[in-house]
Amino acid sequence: MASNRRGVGLSAFSSSALASAQYAQHGSTLRQSHVDSLQTQLSVFQQLLHQFSITHGKEIRSNPTFRAEFARMCNAIGVDPLASSNTSSRKGKADGASSVWAQMLGGSVNDFYFELAVRVVEVCRDTRKENGGMIAVPEVKQRVQKGRGIGGGMEVSEDDILRAVKSLEPLGSGFTIMKLGSKQMIRSVPKELNTDQSIVLEAIQLLGYVTVSMLQINLHWERARAVAVIDDLVADSLLWVDLQCEETEYWSPTFIHESRI
Repeated sequence: MASNRRGVGLSAFSSSALASAQYAQHGSTLRQSHVDSLQTQLSVFQQLLHQFSITHGKEIRSNPTFRAEFARMCNAIGVDPLASSNTSSRKGKADGASSVWAQMLGGSVNDFYFELAVRVVEVCRDTRKENGGMIAVPEVKQRVQKGRGIGGGMEVSEDDILRAVKSLEPLGSGFTIMKLGSKQMIRSVPKELNTDQSIVLEAIQLLGYVTVSMLQINLHWERARAVAVIDDLVADSLLWVDLQCEETEYWSPTFIHESRI
């Protein structure tokens, strides 16, 4: 008996390809529609954010907590407060366009962070002989608030200090944030710490000082290894020497400063 089934012909393949193309086009249209909608919402929100910054500019500049929350709000919608000043120039503008922060949030807030960055650089420079170019963020904050330099003190938070250091990155200044134990430190010298040096500086966070015997006992190091690491740190002014004890003690400048506060 002859079969009524017909083989799959070229027309069936053509219909399937057409349907796939239509689905793909529809999906592309939906995606573009969503993108357009999100861009519109983002544009509206950015305009409101700009207006908010104008209305509350004084509070943003003077209140560290308010400023930190405002910065987090900006980051949430992709407005980088410390965007490089050449953002617009990459798009073909050569008119010295300011940063995204300055364009959207007003120059006063942008100027605040660059002014603070100058203060941070001054503090790091003035204390480099004391600490070898490595200083704790809370100490920088405390020194900036004291305002020994021109213009008096500034009311800032640790978050402000970190953002100010980040603003220096495009300049290739060598200022970086590093973590030693639970503390955030600003390093203002390009020299990298090796593993042994980092271990010793972290160990110092416990008591504020170490001795050669302490490193030998707790880290199971040979005496020569402990002495070599300490000598390098002392040479870089990262440790201070106390010869008044039975065994020579090597102190952290940061710990000594914090104990005076």
